[in-house]
Amino acid sequence: MQITIQGIGVKVTDALNDYVNDKFKKLEKKGDFITSIAVTLAVEKLDQTAKADIAVTGDNLHAEATSDSMYAAIDALIDKVDRQVVKHKEKLKQE
Repeated sequence: MQITIQGIGVKVTDALNDYVNDKFKKLEKKGDFITSIAVTLAVEKLDQTAKADIAVTGDNLHAEATSDSMYAAIDALIDKVDRQVVKHKEKLKQE
């Protein structure tokens, strides 16, 4: 699984990079159908936004979260992505 992190209007520090990598590495336990993840961290005025595009077997998933803090936005994003990955895994089992 390849994780790409991009910052728009924000510098991706080592701390942010490590935090995102640690959170998204936990998805590897959900299954090996995730091929790559592209994470975009953006700052627009007072909103901190984290977006993720996940390439999975046979589909692409997208999630987005906004908060006052970048770390809170990343936490909310990983929760949304986790739910989508579980739902996709269940969908693969039914086929």
